[in-house]
Amino acid sequence: MADFPSKVTTETSSTPTQSSQQGGNSLRGLTASVTNIMDMSFIRSIPAILMMVEICLGLIHWALIASTSYTAIPAYGWVMFVAVTLWILTTILFLMILFSTQQKITFIPWPLTVMVYNAAATVLYLTAFLTNASTVHPYQHFNFYGHLGAAAFFGAVVTVAYGASAFLSYLDWKGDGGNAATNTVPT
Repeated sequence: MADFPSKVTTETSSTPTQSSQQGGNSLRGLTASVTNIMDMSFIRSIPAILMMVEICLGLIHWALIASTSYTAIPAYGWVMFVAVTLWILTTILFLMILFSTQQKITFIPWPLTVMVYNAAATVLYLTAFLTNASTVHPYQHFNFYGHLGAAAFFGAVVTVAYGASAFLSYLDWKGDGGNAATNTVPT
């Protein structure tokens, strides 16, 4: 057997090199620190996918409305208000859940808050979709008929996505999201 040295150093850090001081590995370190902060299990969940659908299709919805002469019909003011407001709020809520802010702000009942938000968003988006769909006339706004019809379609899809999110957040709030075996009562 070989003799061990009398002094063993356990130091694992090294002196910073010149390339890392100038930003050689700073991007790799930045991405590592950001992914450590993010809740990656949330990204893979169905509620997160629904929120991403709400954000992407909601953006398309209000962009289609904004690209028309929506000021000619006052009802589209309501549609724009609902679409833009809920898009902003959903983006903020998505980022808050993604970066685990709900674990830092514990005085808010998050399952109830998310459920109420999704239920209110479903009702508001349903009214906006119905308003949008009822004011689409092929001969009145001939130039923008396709935009308004497509906006009504995307409004319907976003309404369904908010409805599914409301249902899933209701199950989360109720605490009944487990498997069927945990809900059976032995007789």
